[in-house]
Amino acid sequence: MRHDSIIQRVLPRLLATSPTVAALALAGLFIWEGAEAADAASKPKPPRPRVPAIRVAAGALDRHDSIVSLELPAGLHEAVSVKGPDGKRIPLQVDPEGHGWLIVESLPAGSNRVYIIDPRPKSPPRHPGCELEFEEGELQFSIQRQPVITYHHEPGNLPRPGIQPSFTRGAYLHPVLTPGGVAVTDDYATNHLHHHGIWSSWPHTRFEGRAPDFWNMGQGKGTVIPLSLDSFWEGNIQGGFVSRMRYYDLTTTPRRLALEETWRFRIYAVGGKTPRYRLFDLATHQVASSPSPLELLEYRYGGLGVRGREEWNGAAKAAFLTSEGETNRVRANTTRARWCTMGGEIDGRYAGMAILCHPDSFRAPQPMRIHPDEPFFCYAPPQAGDFTIGQNAPYDAQYRFVVFDGPPDPALLNRLWEDWTHPAEATLEAL
Repeated sequence: MRHDSIIQRVLPRLLATSPTVAALALAGLFIWEGAEAADAASKPKPPRPRVPAIRVAAGALDRHDSIVSLELPAGLHEAVSVKGPDGKRIPLQVDPEGHGWLIVESLPAGSNRVYIIDPRPKSPPRHPGCELEFEEGELQFSIQRQPVITYHHEPGNLPRPGIQPSFTRGAYLHPVLTPGGVAVTDDYATNHLHHHGIWSSWPHTRFEGRAPDFWNMGQGKGTVIPLSLDSFWEGNIQGGFVSRMRYYDLTTTPRRLALEETWRFRIYAVGGKTPRYRLFDLATHQVASSPSPLELLEYRYGGLGVRGREEWNGAAKAAFLTSEGETNRVRANTTRARWCTMGGEIDGRYAGMAILCHPDSFRAPQPMRIHPDEPFFCYAPPQAGDFTIGQNAPYDAQYRFVVFDGPPDPALLNRLWEDWTHPAEATLEAL
């Protein structure tokens, strides 16, 4: 009971009967209240609840639109935002594997920043940074409601009459669009029907003594067939998918399964409402499907293929630039580079893309096949000699794509490559 309530109810009665008793009672009450306050002050205060936070350290690099991720405990998997030192909230996304993702707009080299996590679940935004639509075997990704890229999982209809059914293929990316909405890839190219936007395959191989060709599908010696679409997602920061496909040797009856490939794809909502570029990653993991290995024989192409726009056909129509500064496509062919751009004019506007090769990739930096007069690029590890993919000897490669309007910016691409290969360090703390 509060002491002031006791005084209001009891003191008037005491004053009416005996002022002396009232004075003594009031003094005792004050002594009691002081002792109670002293006792309360001597008790230890309960600890302040600790607040979960993410500390991001820039390391040796200036960070701009830097993609940061770290593993988060289950209790934080419903969080959708963090708050920086300036009080500004930015999106946080936790993927199905429990990794938290955020984009750091700017962080100087040598500095760090703490972002406080709001662990309370909130309703997701009406329009997430990366949106996904799944329709008729295709995954269509948009950033800020602008289409960016489509993954064709299932083989679709052939685009025009006169194409042999053996050319039908799924498991590739097309079209790829710049921030300005310009497509920079082609599909079922008129002079190479087996070229499909961004795809993966091998031409010159040996398997159980035979010579299947999984690249030149029109020859009927090999094919690549989608197996499963294991997962796909969208979110505030990134969207993506995991898919699997199988490589079949068609040089024998019945056909023989030789290889299984897994793609892991992520696309990122970088740049806000006025992005300079689009950014996405593609990682491939390949393993033999039986004790029989697949031998990849030395050849001028094979691996990751990229087909540019039809308008870029002709030696003078497409422009290339490597991380080593080479712009002559003939001299650049068979060399190694951390990244390479391909681009050209579309309706009077320049557009292009860069393909970055991660140093953890097999034989990185991988040698390149650049066609002398067609818009075709390939990171081609078979150029460096024979190798084998077995059950205990998988093939792994990682690529990052930067898609842009206007001419390529070497400084930007070098910065993006460094940021990707030497990411900012993120740690979980309790404040």
